[in-house]
Amino acid sequence: MKKYFYVINIQYLGYRFHGWQKQPNVKTLHLMVDRTLNFILEGRYFKSLISGRTDAMVSAENAVFELFLQHEIKDLDAFLELFNYNLPQDIRALGIKKVDAKFNIINHPKTKEYLYLFTYGEKCHPFCAPIMTTILDDLNIEIMKQGAKLFEGEHYLKAYCYKPTNKGIYTRIIETCELVENTIYTANYFPDKTYILRVRGKGFMRNQIRLMMGTLFDLGKGKLTLDDIKASLKPNNAIKMDYIAPASGLILNKVDFE
Repeated sequence: MKKYFYVINIQYLGYRFHGWQKQPNVKTLHLMVDRTLNFILEGRYFKSLISGRTDAMVSAENAVFELFLQHEIKDLDAFLELFNYNLPQDIRALGIKKVDAKFNIINHPKTKEYLYLFTYGEKCHPFCAPIMTTILDDLNIEIMKQGAKLFEGEHYLKAYCYKPTNKGIYTRIIETCELVENTIYTANYFPDKTYILRVRGKGFMRNQIRLMMGTLFDLGKGKLTLDDIKASLKPNNAIKMDYIAPASGLILNKVDFE
């Protein structure tokens, strides 16, 4: 039977979901997306496959999944409108396009960009909680900016992988890692100053961005030094960073396919 392949871009607020992957007895993004697809496709065959799973409470500005069908979608705009009409309000489809059978959303070369939104020094309005981490301690933002730049380039990143094994590939390239003042997300209940860690690369390990952010938080608190971070990036070191920053500040910003 002939198959048809589509790539769909979606964005979502991850705060009430237990990540993407379907799991027993919990609400996940994949569950809600597939429930919606099953309804609008009226029980016809489909399969959906994401480009990369996200953890519980992690959000996305532009995630991508592939939809496999045994019938052709005649009107893509109408399908997208119907999909959005039936999705929950914290998930939105941004676009859909047809691809050929050679496209593989898992193995196709791609670059991902993550943002981590945070502030510090004061208790924030509760409405900030779904997308922003608040550190109540004082932070030295300037040294954190220096620390972020240390991650750029090719490094041995085993210290920044949750439960690493001896068989993993830990020498990886981070194209961009910068800490900047937030000018992307605004709200009248936000504190005066908020910050974003922007990280861009071709592949990330489990909890890698959150471990990097946690390390920078410890650097900003004075618990670590720049030399500690430099040592953690050297080949075959035995250092383990164990502060995993909260998930709710992490946002998958975009996925670029080559």
